[in-house]
Amino acid sequence: MPITKSAKKSLKVSRTKKAANDTKRIALSKALKKVDAKTVNETISLVDKAAKTGVMHKNKASRIKSRLAKKYGTPKAEKKVTAKATKPAKKTATKKTAKK
Repeated sequence: MPITKSAKKSLKVSRTKKAANDTKRIALSKALKKVDAKTVNETISLVDKAAKTGVMHKNKASRIKSRLAKKYGTPKAEKKVTAKATKPAKKTATKKTAKK
């Protein structure tokens, strides 16, 4: 058991981080087991996030993404149809008269 105050804090922080990493790891493993053609993009996103946060090594993430792309095809970017926002009309600047 930790004795010093800093060791106690370090233990608390490491337990918190472990819980967060375990949650991400479990979610990733479930997603990898249930992946299909419709959920490839979401699964690849989870793999990227896991590699970014250090849950898994970046090379392993790359390998998994490559295998998913080979099996289900390359992920296609979802095109979002959004209405173009009209720009507000420009206001004409009024000329300031110079003080004499």
